[in-house]
Amino acid sequence: MMKSSVSGFLLLLALMLPPVANLLESIMITHMHMQMPLLVISGLFMANFFQNRFPDFFSNWNENGVPGILLFSIIMMYWSLPRTMDEALTLTSVEAFKFISLPFLAGVPLGDSWPKLSSFWKHALIIFFTILFLALGWLYIWSPVQLCNNYLVIEQITLGWGFISTAFAMVVYLIYSYFMDFSKYE
Repeated sequence: MMKSSVSGFLLLLALMLPPVANLLESIMITHMHMQMPLLVISGLFMANFFQNRFPDFFSNWNENGVPGILLFSIIMMYWSLPRTMDEALTLTSVEAFKFISLPFLAGVPLGDSWPKLSSFWKHALIIFFTILFLALGWLYIWSPVQLCNNYLVIEQITLGWGFISTAFAMVVYLIYSYFMDFSKYE
């Protein structure tokens, strides 16, 4: 438990290093599909620390997991917008908010909420993000204008196909989970 929390904190520190951050932010798809998920994963790893440190807060605030998943979803939708990606590269305050919000307002609530959710809510969340990723993929691929000033149009199209690929993988998972009984593994 403690090792994963330390690993999450070390991952967050590594992602905050200027050479690492600059490298991951230099290409649009690595910014959106590598750096941001890794920031969420760092928070996911640190969730146990916060659950042990503040057990009453999590049991009162996020008893059934839905409030935490709602917060996670809002933060993820916010960081999926083209404007926020652009501002993260040009405004230091938005960049700092990215390194705070994704681990602590998305990753930690996800880590606390996911085990508490019923399979219905888990599948509903995956379906929601599948639809969101399909819409974002369509937006990034077929937009007639450049959406992010800091990236080339070809990078925008590549990111769109990344969203479509991720949505396709989620559909495959949903089909697989429909035919597979996971209850024996819980």
